[in-house]
Amino acid sequence: MNKLTKLGLTAVAGSLVASSAYAGALDVSGSASIKFKSDDDDEVTGNSYSMGKAIGFSGSGEMDNGFTMSYSYTMSNAAFSSQNIMLDMGDGGSIGLGNGASGAGLRTVRYLLPSAGEEAWDDTDTDDNGLAQHSDTNAVYYNGDFAGFGVSAAYVQDTGGSDHSIALKYGGLMDGLTLVYGFGEDGEATDLQTYGAQYTMGSVSAAYQKSERDNTGSTADEESTGLGVSIAVNENMSISYNVWDVDMDTALDEESTGISASYTMGSMKFVGVSNETENVAGSAGDDTFREISVTFAF
Repeated sequence: MNKLTKLGLTAVAGSLVASSAYAGALDVSGSASIKFKSDDDDEVTGNSYSMGKAIGFSGSGEMDNGFTMSYSYTMSNAAFSSQNIMLDMGDGGSIGLGNGASGAGLRTVRYLLPSAGEEAWDDTDTDDNGLAQHSDTNAVYYNGDFAGFGVSAAYVQDTGGSDHSIALKYGGLMDGLTLVYGFGEDGEATDLQTYGAQYTMGSVSAAYQKSERDNTGSTADEESTGLGVSIAVNENMSISYNVWDVDMDTALDEESTGISASYTMGSMKFVGVSNETENVAGSAGDDTFREISVTFAF
């Protein structure tokens, strides 16, 4: 081997060593599921059985100043789902940019009710259901904890203005109790607000939530109220009952109830859901949704 070849190999080896010293860890996770669902007779279309799959990639690396940079990318059923890049500044909180489920601002407190399965209105209504939430596409966000207060903020620039919100959580009043308040705007036409409380004592968790969507345009206002309770029967099994009512300013009030149960066996989870909604989306029509699913996580 000539000197030039030796020099080239030495340089490559040196660059690989230097790169590995600063490289972060990459993790891969995912899940596969099988579902059977049953709707009202006039809602059933296609096969009642379905399969789902999800896969996620996440990587992180520590900087010289102790901060951590991380990135995540998820796919659901072979299609893009979300991606986030975040800088964790330790006691100073974290900032990031997310496209999809960024988990910041009002998105962190959109539905406080404890559930063993799905939300009370899941698969019975495709409307906003009175939720205080806004788009999280390409959201700039911040999350931090200070003296018992959890703070989360999100900002999304849109062609019709901006979506932005702040959510606050406080758990220092008494053991097991968390108080929540959030507010923001969905574009220039909708003011958002939500508040509630979560309480856990032993194997029982309960929550109350009130949310408002005040529209300055022609869209009617919505005010929602939710109550929920869940019980951990043992370390593997949980059951829950949720009620979510939406008071629509110019339409019939929507009322949803949901019962769920889940059982975990290692990396496998069985979930049963039974949801009913009256006056779907404010119209004189009811819907019932039932589902049994088996999910394997890896």
